[in-house]
Amino acid sequence: MFGGPVPARLHELLPRADWLRLGELSVAMVLILYAESYGSIRSFALRHGDSTSPDRDLLAFGVANLASGLFHGMPVGAGYSGTSANEAAGAQSRFAAWYGAAVVLALLVLFLPWIERTPEPVLAAIVIHAVGHTIDFGVFAQYFRWRRDRIVVVAAALAVLVFGVLDGLLAAIAVSLFIMLRELSEPQVCWLGRLGNGHDYIDLGRHPEAKAMPGILIARPDSPLFFANAERIFAAIVAKAAATNPLQVVIVSLEESPDLDGTSLEALRDFARTLKKQGTDFLLARVKDHVQDVLRQAKLPELPETCFAAWSVDDAVTMATSGDATG
Repeated sequence: MFGGPVPARLHELLPRADWLRLGELSVAMVLILYAESYGSIRSFALRHGDSTSPDRDLLAFGVANLASGLFHGMPVGAGYSGTSANEAAGAQSRFAAWYGAAVVLALLVLFLPWIERTPEPVLAAIVIHAVGHTIDFGVFAQYFRWRRDRIVVVAAALAVLVFGVLDGLLAAIAVSLFIMLRELSEPQVCWLGRLGNGHDYIDLGRHPEAKAMPGILIARPDSPLFFANAERIFAAIVAKAAATNPLQVVIVSLEESPDLDGTSLEALRDFARTLKKQGTDFLLARVKDHVQDVLRQAKLPELPETCFAAWSVDDAVTMATSGDATG
């Protein structure tokens, strides 16, 4: 009656390999739609002085894609070529999209047999003409001048040319994540000193006019603490402490860490134990409220609340010099 039995399991509809490929393509498609749509919305909104609302836009995309999926339609997004063509045609209101939809519907109803015979190079030429006036290769120059994202830009371009848009985008994202994790995992620690007689403590390596506090080592990790870098950062501080003589107190500023994971907590606990065995007091400074909550919930004996009570580096130095340091 219904044309055959309904499959009891998903793998009977599609092989497992096809499901995996479908998941891969779905994730890539979402990323492509988001990247292109965000680029279109942001670029043209800035050009015309309009405001944007990411939550509203994402909600609209979600509803539109759900409706399109129910009717076996195409993925929906704010395509750059369509937006550019709309602007070039002189569109001034949101109703321009409805007029365009009405024209497309009329073309499909009246001229579908001829549209089907349109060669793909002709369609490509139409798209190129629509976006050609907006192409500006000068925007790539700033990435090379900044020397920050040029590897990602080159990797993304080459990956798309070699693997295609979907696989190329995934490869570019993988390269970007690898570079980010590599930079965050490097044990970048600054050693702080007091600027003049004030309350400011700045990097001794970049500001030789600052002076180190006698008997106090002040360290500031320049990246958030997490599982990939916590142990290496604290190992670098321990090595610096061992080379500092005399040394009574070590102060670690956590201003770059909005949160601490389990590995970071364990590394911080072991770090406090090491300093205690060496007879060195230990204080934390500039600990954010959420990190303080995490430390209170952890209830580590090596890290009592007096250890992270200092709001600023200057407060921690005052506690250290007044003999209130706890470690």
